[in-house]
Amino acid sequence: MTTGKQLYSTLADGKLTVEIVEKEFAEPKGNQVLVQMEAAPINPSDLAILTSAADLENAEYSPGKFVADMPEPFYSAQKARHGQRLPVGNEGAGTVIATGDSDAAKALMGQRVACVPGNAYSQYCYADAGMCLPLGDISSEDGASAFVNPMTALGFVETAKMEGQSAILHTAAASNLGQMLVKICKEDNIPLVNIVRKAEHVEMLKGLGAEHVVNSSDDDYFKQLKAAIETTGAYYGFDPIGGGNAVDTCFKAMEQVAVSKMTEFSRYGSEQAKKMYIYGRLDFGPTILTPAYGFGWTLSGWLLTPFLAQAGLETMGRMRQRVLAGLTTTFKSSYKSRVNLEEMLTREAALDYRTMKTGEKYLVTPHA
Repeated sequence: MTTGKQLYSTLADGKLTVEIVEKEFAEPKGNQVLVQMEAAPINPSDLAILTSAADLENAEYSPGKFVADMPEPFYSAQKARHGQRLPVGNEGAGTVIATGDSDAAKALMGQRVACVPGNAYSQYCYADAGMCLPLGDISSEDGASAFVNPMTALGFVETAKMEGQSAILHTAAASNLGQMLVKICKEDNIPLVNIVRKAEHVEMLKGLGAEHVVNSSDDDYFKQLKAAIETTGAYYGFDPIGGGNAVDTCFKAMEQVAVSKMTEFSRYGSEQAKKMYIYGRLDFGPTILTPAYGFGWTLSGWLLTPFLAQAGLETMGRMRQRVLAGLTTTFKSSYKSRVNLEEMLTREAALDYRTMKTGEKYLVTPHA
């Protein structure tokens, strides 16, 4: 029996409680392995359970715990989790210290692996041997973000290929994921339109080899965007913002480029198919759409797990091997701060990583 600290999030009686508790970990069984966690990133997808829309400014903070009010409509919208104590942390990396009795599990004994346990903010966690990625000489820090961002970025390219698309548009493109997508598209010769918010982000992505980067803070942003779409033919994109008018602006630009190529007027707009996927909620506000781009458009959601289920084991295996080969290059992540379990629940840290600022990701080191 192994004992260690684990982080839990509980939503009840209008309040969110996030705390560290001591937990006993029994010997793993079957295809399970027990991993001593050494590094785990805080991704935007983790914040849905970790902080959601809780009032962290006015929360009560104590060592290893905070309690915050959860405002409406966010409290009622999460009724299904009321009263449940949920573990947090999608992915991470560490060393296998015990295994079940399957051959696949035994083969990982003593190895450093990346894994997706769903409770990575813990000193120890169980993982399925089949979902572990042996890291070899790669450090746990470099391997901690081996799944969510790399597989999502590759998933965008695979989805585009499956749907017959030859170019991609990406908003909030200066993120770790966005930087990976720039490198992937460059390697695969896929035209990519990158939308960022700051001049320094334009220079950063161009330094990585991006050809088409537009700054939404520029006065001529919309003109830049239309020019990039016309050059690349990118009528297909991915958006992690969700709320606001980011998608609406992309659809407008796509439609205006398409209409400019029409030889005859149509009251229904162009016949050019336009599609955007929302894959995150950096903005919790409503998604704003306006009647400005005809009827040839589609807005849908994109999540990694359903995509992998649809893509199949062969595609997932090929993607995993590509990630492993490029963990210190194409798929390398950078971190602003490193915190242990107690430090991640301090007011200063929680308010900082909750803002999800570009280039300011946190890495949790449970045993530090």
